[in-house]
Amino acid sequence: MATLSTPLGKVLGDKTAAALTETLGLATVGDLLYHFPRRYAERGEHTDLSALQVGDQVTVLAQVQRVNVRPMRQRRGNLLEVTVGDGQRTLTLTFFNQAWRQRQLTVGRWGLFAGKVTEFRGKRQLNGPDFQLLSDPGEAAEDNTEIEEFLGALIPVYPAAATMPSWTVARCVRVALDTLEPPPDPLPESLRADHELVGLAAALHDIHRPSSWQARAAARKRLTFDEAFALQLTLVQRKARAADWPAVQRPRRTDGVLAAFDARLPYQLTDGQLAVGEEVAEDLARPHPMHRLLQGEVGSGKTVCALRAMLQVVDSGGQAVLLAPTEVLAAQHHRGLAALLGDLARTGPAPADGELPLGDEAAGATGLALLTGSLPAAARRRVLADIAAGTAGIVVGTHALLYQGVEFADLGLIVVDEQHRFGVEQRDALRDKATQPPHVLVMTATPIPRTVAMTVFGDLSVSSLTELPRGRSPIATHVVPGNRERWMERTWARVREEVAVGHQAYVVCPRIGVDPTDEDADEGAPADDERRPPLGVAEVAPQLADGPLAGLRVGQLTGRLPADQKDAVMRAFAAGELDVLVATTVIEVGVDVPNATVMVVLDADRFGVSQLHQLRGRVGRGSAPGLCLLVSEAAPESPAHERLTAVASTVDGFRLAELDLEQRREGDVLGAAQSGRRSHLRLLSLLSDAKLIAEARDEAVRVIEADRELTEHPLLAETVAVLVDEDRAEYLEKG
Repeated sequence: MATLSTPLGKVLGDKTAAALTETLGLATVGDLLYHFPRRYAERGEHTDLSALQVGDQVTVLAQVQRVNVRPMRQRRGNLLEVTVGDGQRTLTLTFFNQAWRQRQLTVGRWGLFAGKVTEFRGKRQLNGPDFQLLSDPGEAAEDNTEIEEFLGALIPVYPAAATMPSWTVARCVRVALDTLEPPPDPLPESLRADHELVGLAAALHDIHRPSSWQARAAARKRLTFDEAFALQLTLVQRKARAADWPAVQRPRRTDGVLAAFDARLPYQLTDGQLAVGEEVAEDLARPHPMHRLLQGEVGSGKTVCALRAMLQVVDSGGQAVLLAPTEVLAAQHHRGLAALLGDLARTGPAPADGELPLGDEAAGATGLALLTGSLPAAARRRVLADIAAGTAGIVVGTHALLYQGVEFADLGLIVVDEQHRFGVEQRDALRDKATQPPHVLVMTATPIPRTVAMTVFGDLSVSSLTELPRGRSPIATHVVPGNRERWMERTWARVREEVAVGHQAYVVCPRIGVDPTDEDADEGAPADDERRPPLGVAEVAPQLADGPLAGLRVGQLTGRLPADQKDAVMRAFAAGELDVLVATTVIEVGVDVPNATVMVVLDADRFGVSQLHQLRGRVGRGSAPGLCLLVSEAAPESPAHERLTAVASTVDGFRLAELDLEQRREGDVLGAAQSGRRSHLRLLSLLSDAKLIAEARDEAVRVIEADRELTEHPLLAETVAVLVDEDRAEYLEKG
């Protein structure tokens, strides 16, 4: 008998085992049994042939409808063409010089057909596919042992490779199941009973060879719970350990810079901002590090919340850092914080000896510094000195903050804006610059898959802002067919109308120039090689200035411009010296020009949902309504057009985040693999398993509270180690 750790060679033979290892990375019986079917087919069901994509390696269940042999026109030999169908659509199978196969592929036979999808004269086909015919009704199984594994009601279709088709994987699984010694179940019987979970042995059998959809559902529920429970145990365990870490307490003061800032605010904070402020203030006052996610709509006031947290830390004698992903955003944050603080901020060089330091309580102000990679050497030295001396209470910067030579006097709080743009190692590099673990606040305007994953799994304490600040204007969004001249004429006319009444406009392009490798965006929609090259700022800006926007002051902004030029362009636009700014997604976050009321996004289908929502948030930031026009040549029935229509239909960023997750899929919920070790996470879905994940979380909390290191649950600890390897668990925790 075999166990889950038995090498496949001992069960299947060395040759087959080597093939499975080489093609699918499977080495043990456990690896094979946790290589779950991608889907299940039922004899007589309709396989959706219309969903096949050119280039995909597929396995389809279909019925032979027509068989035809004809001589080839260009060379000697014959071509066997077999038409198979799903009852609605057809697919052509082609075999060169294999006319004898027509004796097998008779009309009416059902089979599994596997191969790479190609296209010839507009029709999808499989060239020389592997196939496995299913037995005719009433055919005795003993007369056809090759397809014994397909005689059940459900036919498993496995993730496969060109040389390892689905039915070969199925035969290997059948052998492994037949020789497997029932594994010990790591879940306590009481827990299984509470959640109505089948045993592990039954689950592993029924996920591969279910007798019914009910059996398959029960198996999936159990194995999905295992994955969720392993993740939650890991995160709760690590969170419990982190709760023991020491951190400097940063309690709120009634007579510091924060109090002065609150007293001078020219507007009233929203109820949401006040609630988030209380949550963050309580966290900062604790002797353990805060690790909180602040998510909110574009323009919901996250920056003010972050600034109030930073001032609370400054009041305690510490320093706070705001880490931004781009120099444009860092400069924008620096200007924005300076404007909000007024005379409570000092942005010049450190005072001379004998003068009041920038962060001195008596001055009633705090030093505010900006550190970016393009800062001139002399200015960089002054800023580094201010940071090291502690006279810079609030430091805004880019990746330059992470480099060697940046030393803090007392780093108490790290605020990470658009946290998904920074890798784990980068955030850790900044965290390591503190003498004790600092408090951490990460912000995002539109949750993206990894953020959603972290939120669902509860690794972060979560604060949400769901209302817009008072006085913000609504944004209307429309999809514009870019290949219809009259619509485009009206689009540019609309821009001119806004400028005529004193407002400004953005025009966003997916690329910098005509070179398809010139791209500022990092999470746009997948490109379609059959389309024309995407539009670039370098070509669009002069075309607009000489054409439909002639006479208007048109500027350009891309991530490739030197920092001083980028800053000069943004200052000019903010000052109203430019009417239209043609830019890449460098303006996606943080740019705040209240007078900008209209945005035209060209080739909008090349952007992701999150990007479009972020971009749209750059308009409507003042008292005048905002307008966003999404220009696309995508066909009305295409997924890209559906995506744009969805963005146009709502300004609810959280609903769009769900849509983004649905379209992108969550992928590996633990992010990029941090090691070469296999992970058995296969079934867990953030979309469909939210309730189960919550149940697993509650159980994990109970277990870890009683047995933090799982010393009383050795089988459970072993399962966690298999399902969530250490490097990946650390990755998720740090994320």
